Amino acid sequence: MSEPTPELTHFDSAGQAHMVDVGAKAETHRIAIATGTIRMKPETLAIILSGTAKKGDVLGIARIAAIMGAKRTSDLVPLCHPLALTRVTVDFETDEAASSVHCRAQVETYGKTGVEMEALTAVQVGLLTIYDMCKAADRGMVMGEIRVREKHGGKSGDWSATS
Repeated sequence: MSEPTPELTHFDSAGQAHMVDVGAKAETHRIAIATGTIRMKPETLAIILSGTAKKGDVLGIARIAAIMGAKRTSDLVPLCHPLALTRVTVDFETDEAASSVHCRAQVETYGKTGVEMEALTAVQVGLLTIYDMCKAADRGMVMGEIRVREKHGGKSGDWSATS
């Protein structure tokens, strides 16, 4: 027997989209971690690693952009609540063997709703910034594997991806 499908929270009983009412929820420490990857030509990764990109420090600027993206998530995703974020960390790891850059964002708040969307937005904006800064050298870069890895806090408790 299969498990019941969870009810989608952004639709009312008539099927109309709405912002979820979180007014009655308890404020808890909320944490989400998301990851993603951008693959590129080895020559493009070499430019990033050498710090010789014409637009500047690619990973440093991508980190700032990712943090800004997390802070602006409710402006980009229509039904997201604006949140007072208490912490956003963004780390990049280069993988020369796979000619790629991996991004990991951790977002935290004390609030009534989770920060998964903010973590996902941070990762995507960070990867988009890498693309923007390096597209003159490599228009074929591919972003992917963007996903939530962990979430903590709230009524549903802790969750982590199995793989």
